[in-house]
Amino acid sequence: MRIPLAPAGLREMLVLTLIFGGAAAVFVGLGLAGSTWTWPFAALFIVAWLGGLAFFRDPERRTPRDANIMVSPADGKVTETTMLDNYPELGGPGVRIGIFLSVFDVHINRSPCAGTIRSVTYKPGKFLDARHGDCGRLNEANTIVIDPDLPHTGPVVVRQVAGLIARRIVCDVKPGDHVTAGQRIGLIKFGSRTELILPGRDLYQPVVAIGTHVNGARSILARRLESVTAAISAGDPNHAQARAE
Repeated sequence: MRIPLAPAGLREMLVLTLIFGGAAAVFVGLGLAGSTWTWPFAALFIVAWLGGLAFFRDPERRTPRDANIMVSPADGKVTETTMLDNYPELGGPGVRIGIFLSVFDVHINRSPCAGTIRSVTYKPGKFLDARHGDCGRLNEANTIVIDPDLPHTGPVVVRQVAGLIARRIVCDVKPGDHVTAGQRIGLIKFGSRTELILPGRDLYQPVVAIGTHVNGARSILARRLESVTAAISAGDPNHAQARAE
């Protein structure tokens, strides 16, 4: 049976277990020996230990079967949908959808679509709060460029951006790898930000509102505009609606 914890967090989980789990065991032992005052401390350390392990939870996800969508690359709250005049990795305009991951969110990153990894570029930087306006530009970040499978138009970019607490970005893919929609591609430890950057101004329509909480691999962030237009022409405007699960 698969353990629903990310292997990339093994070192941190061991440290948490030694510190908080060990302290909890000591206080539980004292409590069993008759020292009733130790039980609140035992409970506190148990909660801290389990809370630390929860940072690295890695649940299974079922990705919607729709070739025209881009699914969320992370769990968290949508904080921006910004039109970009020129984005270097796209070689032209695009749209950026930013997601803030709090310490309570799953921190696994996933591919928004099926495709081939073109490049992976790591950039050292600062550790501003992930909600700071300049964090995407100044913070430590990892940029993953994907050449998507048809019918999508690419390239598509996923950026892993470290936050105030996060100090390490993990990337599990390399150039030449083929990924499926919703596939795990990395992890940002503790609080962070993930960005999805899509090409063009008239290729994709974001279908998620700012403030919406989304789930990686499950929630739909954008659709190919061509598919949205076709659905409306066919009398099915609801086909273009995305509902965060």
